[in-house]
Amino acid sequence: MAEATPHPLALPSGLLELCALLGPSRDSLRGPELVAQKKGASSLSALDPEVLSIFVPPFVSKEDTQLAGTNCALSKTRRRSFRKKREKPKTEPWKGPPPEDVSVPNGVDLLALPQLCFPGGVCVASEPKEDSVHFLVLTDVCGNRTYGVVAQYYRPLHDESCFYNGKMHWEPFRPPGAAAGCFVPFAVCVVSRFPYYNALKDCLSCLLTHLKLCKDFEVDNHIKDFAAKLSLIPSPPPGPLHLEADGLILINIDNGSVTYSNDEDIDVPDIPLLAAQTFIQRVQSLQLHHDLDLAHLGASTDLNEGRARRRAWQQGLNYQLQQVALQLLVSIFREVKNHLNYEHRVFNSEEFLKSRAPGDQQFYKQVLDTYMFHSFLKARLSRRMDAFAQMDLNTQSDEDRLSGMLPSPRRPTIEKMASRNSSSLHITHRRMVVSMPNLRDIAVPELPARNSSLRKMDSEGSRSSSTVPSVTPKATCSFKVPEIHFPLVSQCVQAYYSDCVGLLSKAMSLLAPDNSVLLARYFYLRGAVHLMQGQLLDALLDFQSLYKTDIRIFPADLVRRTVESMSGPERAQAERVPELRRLISEVVDKPGEAPKPDDRVKNFELPKKHMQLDDFVKRVQESGIVKDTNIINRLFEALTVGHQKQIDPETFKDFYNCWKEAEAEAQEVSLPSSVMEHLDKNECVYKLSSSVKTNRGVGKIAMTQKRLFLLTEGRPGYVEISTFRDIEEVRSTTVAFLLLRIPTLKIKTASKKEVFEANLKTECDVWHLMVKEMWAGKKLADDHKDPQYIQQALTHVLLMDAVVGTLQSPGAIYAASKLSYFDKMRNEMPAAVPKTTSETLKHKINPSAGETLPHAVDVLLYTPGHLDPAEKVEDAHPKLWCALSEGKVIVFDASSWTIHQHCFRVGTSKLNCMAMAEQSQVWVGSEDSVIYIINVHSMSCNKQLTDHRSGVTGFAVQSGAPSKVYSCSADGMVLAWNVSSLRVTSRLQLPGGGLSSIRLHDGCLWCCTGSGIVVVTTGGSLRQELKVEENSKDPSTSFLGFQLLPEQEQLWAACAGLDGVYIWSLRDLARPPQRVHLQDCAEVSCMIRVKKQIWVGGTGRSQGKYKGKIYVIDAQRKTVEKELVAHADAVKTLCSAEDRYVLSGSGSGEGKIAIWKVE
Repeated sequence: MAEATPHPLALPSGLLELCALLGPSRDSLRGPELVAQKKGASSLSALDPEVLSIFVPPFVSKEDTQLAGTNCALSKTRRRSFRKKREKPKTEPWKGPPPEDVSVPNGVDLLALPQLCFPGGVCVASEPKEDSVHFLVLTDVCGNRTYGVVAQYYRPLHDESCFYNGKMHWEPFRPPGAAAGCFVPFAVCVVSRFPYYNALKDCLSCLLTHLKLCKDFEVDNHIKDFAAKLSLIPSPPPGPLHLEADGLILINIDNGSVTYSNDEDIDVPDIPLLAAQTFIQRVQSLQLHHDLDLAHLGASTDLNEGRARRRAWQQGLNYQLQQVALQLLVSIFREVKNHLNYEHRVFNSEEFLKSRAPGDQQFYKQVLDTYMFHSFLKARLSRRMDAFAQMDLNTQSDEDRLSGMLPSPRRPTIEKMASRNSSSLHITHRRMVVSMPNLRDIAVPELPARNSSLRKMDSEGSRSSSTVPSVTPKATCSFKVPEIHFPLVSQCVQAYYSDCVGLLSKAMSLLAPDNSVLLARYFYLRGAVHLMQGQLLDALLDFQSLYKTDIRIFPADLVRRTVESMSGPERAQAERVPELRRLISEVVDKPGEAPKPDDRVKNFELPKKHMQLDDFVKRVQESGIVKDTNIINRLFEALTVGHQKQIDPETFKDFYNCWKEAEAEAQEVSLPSSVMEHLDKNECVYKLSSSVKTNRGVGKIAMTQKRLFLLTEGRPGYVEISTFRDIEEVRSTTVAFLLLRIPTLKIKTASKKEVFEANLKTECDVWHLMVKEMWAGKKLADDHKDPQYIQQALTHVLLMDAVVGTLQSPGAIYAASKLSYFDKMRNEMPAAVPKTTSETLKHKINPSAGETLPHAVDVLLYTPGHLDPAEKVEDAHPKLWCALSEGKVIVFDASSWTIHQHCFRVGTSKLNCMAMAEQSQVWVGSEDSVIYIINVHSMSCNKQLTDHRSGVTGFAVQSGAPSKVYSCSADGMVLAWNVSSLRVTSRLQLPGGGLSSIRLHDGCLWCCTGSGIVVVTTGGSLRQELKVEENSKDPSTSFLGFQLLPEQEQLWAACAGLDGVYIWSLRDLARPPQRVHLQDCAEVSCMIRVKKQIWVGGTGRSQGKYKGKIYVIDAQRKTVEKELVAHADAVKTLCSAEDRYVLSGSGSGEGKIAIWKVE
């Protein structure tokens, strides 16, 4: 059977895409106008420029390779000169060299190139002029850019000959001496895919010195030799640039004018005022003048040093400009995320526009219709951690971080009200900490109190001030390519490639292992050179190394085409290498199997059809009103009471409008300063009643997330009614007034003897429901140390109000009562949280806040804070890393338990383990057999280790220099990694598989394989083995996990299906173990050691139901000290925070994290 023909491989581009020589046409230099110029005419019209010669790579063809001799003597090769193949007007014949069977690179228009290279036309001069350089950006209709550098120079026009197409042309009719004082301009244009303007300018400047000295007929050879050298220099890919536009808007930076490329007038709206003013102030603070900025420094006596100093200054300025421009974009579009629904990829553009200032509406209306904004939305909905997201994260306020933790309907806080009322900008200085918080001081749901910081921090005003932050651009490194002596000779080109590989390999060997970003560029360049040499296997190995260094620049399409171009034997050889076998599977096999994700963006629209429950849930989530599926189910029941279980479009529209009207009214609430001083700065007014008569005056009852108060009429004043925590009883009654019975709300509080009474009339029933729900929510929040109960109660309350406003029927109150969830829970399940649990539990947080359903907490990792001067203050805080389902990771600031980093993904599979390998690295082991490495400073995952062939199940970190990490996978493979180089230093295979965890102790690896615990040396020699079958009569029993207590010389282990923990002596594992019984325990899932305690998590019976339980065992007495009812679902994972706190994560039935005090 004949072997399939491999696909031809297009090699990666070098520095040069095209080089052209341009100048006046041959005929124009022979015309009468030139003769007049020679005879002394005072003026002469400009000549028409044209393309004289063009050179494109490759300059060494296959025929050259086959016919080249063994020496490197200069040989004549085919000159690749051509014109672009395209239709031209018949009235304008082509003036240029004869066409050859080649094509011009995309984006280069040969008809327009002469005018771009000679914007002022070609004018013959009577004396030579100074060389000049200008730059071009060539953009095709798809927005793809190429970059050009044009160097103009003058040559004298000799009588004997002139150069065209490398040939000599004699002009015998010219009178002797007529050419004296006649200089003709020519231009050399270099086109590249990369904007290396300065480098190409330097190269062209060197070329011009040679062109001025050579004879006319030698010019083409010099340019071709120059172009061939540039084409052999490989370049790594720059960052992507995107543009789409219907017309071209031209902005004159010097005078501030804006013009449109078409003749028609266009209204270009102003940038939002506040963002524009801040941007202008920041730009004005920049040091834009090199000589003034460096005037205090001594003059450099070395040319290279002076250029380096200028380059460093320019790089610093460019970086500051980038940051200022990025801050402008973030300030303009930061609040877009508040109107996105990530699950259904919906953007509520109408509500976003309503939230903009009236003067900014026109700007946003035009921007929202552009393709560029659509691409921006897709990136946001995909939660891409790009430069915009990173800047948004870095400039986030504490209030924004807290709102991410406790999502609730958007309302202005008291702090924002105060800022609206004040003309000056009030900036609160918050103290930051580098250690764990004192959780006794956490006030729900306010920001937790914090300990004093161990170092000073810039005030938060620096984030929003008009000055530019002092930033240092990343250091650059230069790599000198080897000399290219004969770029048109095959053997010499191959020798150049070999020299490149040698120099790159040498540079890589001298590079510090932790400089992975630069190392990745070296790998990329060496891989590209290997491809040019035809060494496909070596090229793939270099590209595969990008997984460990910087996967962002991994050329997936180039690797795929490389694999497809391989012959059968080459592919078989590549697949025998384990790393390449996986690489080939990733880039060739999987993309064809997996469907592409839906990356469309939909605008929110009101429904037009009747909705069943599932469709109603989706529509409400898209609207942005509520995301929690369980709450929406209750809302559906409320809106369909007494009706068929479906909702018509009119009902949905009425409900949506009621919600939005209430939201708009709350946004316009303005309280006098005398009232605001009684409230906490993060309180929001969620509901205001009509003006009513009460026993404490006439006014409006206001409800915040913390209290009820009366906003008195006349001269607005504040009268405290009660905090929700202080309420003892809420009743809805009637009082007699003349012949009427007026509905009245009565609230009894613990701090006041007098009962509060308010004649709420028609509003009484709904306020009765709302106050009771908030009271119940506050009680649950206090009992469970979980502020989310308050936020959910608020959502229930506002939905009740919207349901009553929507239905407007006698049964509206009964329908709204379907949302009285916490009040019913308190009445139906009055059992209190066990005392031991309440005393030990300090706080609860919800990593699934804002999601449609709770997610299981699979892994938790606490990382301590570090005082690194290079870090931002936020980076120095301790962090809690939480792994959820499908590769999601959320990071909390463990000094305040607020979200530091919203959800980002590492793969799409279940995550099994996490470890901190160094202060800057968190390793995450996934079920997809990949180890993902997260940079703790940038919160990005640009490195992957792909040496395992099964799900990664555990890590063991060995401190020292160099530091080492052991990883294990379910197939029994254990790999030892050098953390600095990310290379495997050793590997061992345990028989049987089922490896679930490993630990380092006494120079040996202790491995839990399910069927036993195996002790091996780091070299792989078996030391001891503890088999579960020898200690259990049940053949289905297996080890779930273990802990080592070296001080007591004990091994503690938990087994599947057994309600106890077993303890072996490290001196003799063959001796029968001791057993600690766990009362009411149904299943053990995890265990950790904290001080002299063993904490065991699992599932157990409590108050007649199975719940997540934690057993705290005294390791010395081997007795259960505490039995904690931790979660509504099983305890899935445990971790320790500085031995001061233990953190537990629950299953998907609850999905929360509990923080426990260690005694």
